[in-house]
Amino acid sequence: MATDFWASSHNKRWVVDRATLKQARADDLQYVDDPDHLDFLAIYFANAISKLGKKLGLRQRAIATASVFFRRFYLKNSYCETDPFLVISACCYVAAKAEESPIHIKTVVAESRTLFSQDTYSVKHFPSDHTKLAEMEFYLVGDLECDLVVFHPYRTLLSLCRKEVTDTASLFGSEEGEADGVGVGLGTDDGPRYWGTGEGQLELSEGAIQTAWFIINDTYRSDLCLLYPPHVIAIAALYLTFVMHGHPSSKSSSAADGDGAAQQQQQPRRSSRQAHHAPEETKKSQDPIDFFAGLHVSLPLIATAAQEIISLYALWERYREAGTPQPGVQEAGGSVSPAKRSATGSNAGTPMDGEDAQEGWGEEEYVTPKFLAALLLRMREAKWSDMAHPAGGRPVAINKMLERTQAAG
Repeated sequence: MATDFWASSHNKRWVVDRATLKQARADDLQYVDDPDHLDFLAIYFANAISKLGKKLGLRQRAIATASVFFRRFYLKNSYCETDPFLVISACCYVAAKAEESPIHIKTVVAESRTLFSQDTYSVKHFPSDHTKLAEMEFYLVGDLECDLVVFHPYRTLLSLCRKEVTDTASLFGSEEGEADGVGVGLGTDDGPRYWGTGEGQLELSEGAIQTAWFIINDTYRSDLCLLYPPHVIAIAALYLTFVMHGHPSSKSSSAADGDGAAQQQQQPRRSSRQAHHAPEETKKSQDPIDFFAGLHVSLPLIATAAQEIISLYALWERYREAGTPQPGVQEAGGSVSPAKRSATGSNAGTPMDGEDAQEGWGEEEYVTPKFLAALLLRMREAKWSDMAHPAGGRPVAINKMLERTQAAG
């Protein structure tokens, strides 16, 4: 895998601007009543990728890679012209290969049929022939331009932070090698300075790193992975961790200072030579503001990315999925995140079946997977109708893959 993000295809071709995103969704916007519905579809599909990845036993990094592949594919395609669920299966299949944890294609087809036949997705005729998935893989890799190396914010997060635990796999799902890699965009000669004048790594507790990790997981339910480099997302996640919880190590530092004072009272007085060296032995408390200010990144850009994450959480509050787990428990499909609960200030997240909606909200304020499945079907039917009966009166081919084949001769 390439170690230099700045020279990679990810940085050169797959970090896009908002105009590109708007153009990519222009076709779908013609078939929805509310533009926010496309953002809800992004959450809906991201949850589907996460659930299928869990059923296939993929690591979080592979699931994140599949999510990035899915979003890159739909920079060049529209939901109404393709089968997103077949694309999801192909993304998971290709991502497993790219992350060196391949899965047999028949297993992917079997698990996809089982998952997508549920009422949440209402896919009645997912292809049982594995050659259909193999064909979709061909078109997916073509639209990705064979750029299968993806950089993720996880590596930057672990590079920026000094962890109080050594068993990273127990916390973050066996992300082997993530903690040992050099930070994204760093050279091996840059030492421990991490992009700026900050000295060393940021000291965070186990819980704080978990919160930042969950925030990064949540960002794959939006287009942030297309708009920002991974190190910007990682720093924004750290920033939100401090905003939600304050200085995660301040409480432990205060306790340590109190213990140190008590020990100093119990210890006998030292000699003048020992007293002269005492200030050097005292560890200076770390200031997170100085750490962020010392990074060679645009702080307004970090603030913008953080605001978009908060906006994602606000939108996510309106997404109601049946069987939401209890507070603090992350569902296998990732429909509710602990970071989301903290950011929105909600102890319950989206309501469970049988619970009351949030105060002042009617039932129609929530968007459900059932509604989105029906919306997707209406979009595809309307698009097919327009393609079969265009305004000019000349019928066109409905099958987009057939169009490509004819264009290629």
